[in-house]
Amino acid sequence: MYWTHYVDDLAGCLHRLEVSDRLGASVDQENAFARLFTCTQDARQTGATVFFVGNGASASIASHMAADMNKNGKVRTEVFTDLALITAVANDIGFDQVYAEPLRRKMNPVDVLLTISSSGNSPNILNAVKTARELGGYVITLSAMRPDNALRQSGDLNFYVPAATYGMAESAHATLLHHWIDRIVAV
Repeated sequence: MYWTHYVDDLAGCLHRLEVSDRLGASVDQENAFARLFTCTQDARQTGATVFFVGNGASASIASHMAADMNKNGKVRTEVFTDLALITAVANDIGFDQVYAEPLRRKMNPVDVLLTISSSGNSPNILNAVKTARELGGYVITLSAMRPDNALRQSGDLNFYVPAATYGMAESAHATLLHHWIDRIVAV
């Protein structure tokens, strides 16, 4: 029964997905994905870049989704996974700037930042959001765990999964992102 219970828990997390806008107003799930789709379509049509950031498993998800969105969705993407860049910024400036610093050099006002953080409280992710805001970018956040996490209130469109474990949060985030990409690819 453990497998069935796990699948039911994951489905429950996905059904209980909460989405909010920049002002903290609730957005229904279908409308949220429609906004995400429109934002991505606009990026594809204008040649804007969708930047993906995350830590640990979320960084792996970010890399995977950036590749899929670029290859299959024909959207310009970038993910900061270059070990030399990450360690140089971490060593010379600070780990809390590993995403903000390259965004300062690469992000334009028409670009999109998509953040993935299970805890929603990682300083380097929050600094990336702050930088994207300063540069006029559109910010999409995916978070989980605690409903009062800082990331959940930081984006233009905030997807929050009420998951109790990192594995559940990561699985739900991957599912949400695959849904998004599959919809983009279908057009």
